Amino acid sequence: MRILLATILALTIVGPGAALAQTAPPQTQPPKQTQPAPAQKPTPPPTAKPAVTGPVVATEPGFTIGPEDVLGIFVWREAEVSGDVAVRPDGMITLPLVRDVKAAGLAPNELADRIQEALREFITDPSVTVVVRQINSRKVFITGEVAKPGAYPLASSMTVMQLIAIAGGINEFAEANGISVMRVEAGKTRTFKFEYKDVAKGKKPEQNIVLKPGDTVVVPEK
Repeated sequence: MRILLATILALTIVGPGAALAQTAPPQTQPPKQTQPAPAQKPTPPPTAKPAVTGPVVATEPGFTIGPEDVLGIFVWREAEVSGDVAVRPDGMITLPLVRDVKAAGLAPNELADRIQEALREFITDPSVTVVVRQINSRKVFITGEVAKPGAYPLASSMTVMQLIAIAGGINEFAEANGISVMRVEAGKTRTFKFEYKDVAKGKKPEQNIVLKPGDTVVVPEK
C-alpha cells in the first residue's frame, strides 16, 4: 500500500513538470550584430573639357596669339567666366575674376593653361579651352590694280597667287609681269619679283612665295 501511494505521489509531482518542459518554447539565441560596412568615398568624375561652340579658325603649328585677335574662352560649367574677348594692343585680355591676362605671344593651349592656373584661386579644378575666332594680328596687304585691294588676314599659309585670287584677281590695267612683293626684315625692305603670266602658265614657280605677316603685294598699272 505504501509503495502504491509513493508511486502515485511521484507521478503527480513529476507529470506537470514534464508537461511544462515539453510545452515550453525553445530558447533562441539573440541575433549577432554585424558591423556596418565602411562608407566608400565616391570616385571623382574625370576632368571634362568644356564644349566649344561657334566659329573656330584653324591655326597652323607654331601659331601665336597677337593684338586684335579675337579669342573664345570656355570654362567648364562656368558660363559667367566664358565668352569671347579681343586681344588689346598691349597684348592683354580681360576676364572676370582674374582680370588682366597676357595673351600675345602665347599659343592658344598655353593661354588656356595660364587662365586655368589663375582661376584656381576662385574655382575648384577649373578646365579651360581657348580657341581662335578671328586672326587680325597677322595680315598681308595688296595694292594697285586688283579688284579688291586692302588688308587680308593671314590665317594659314598663303602664296602670292592665292592672295591675288582672294583680292578678286588683277584687272585689265595691271602690269601682270611687273608685280612685286615687299617685305620688311630687320628694318630693311626686300623686294621679290612676281611675273603673274609666267607663274599662271606654270613657269617660274619659285616666284610664288609663301607670304609672311606684313608683306605687301604691289600690282602696278601698265
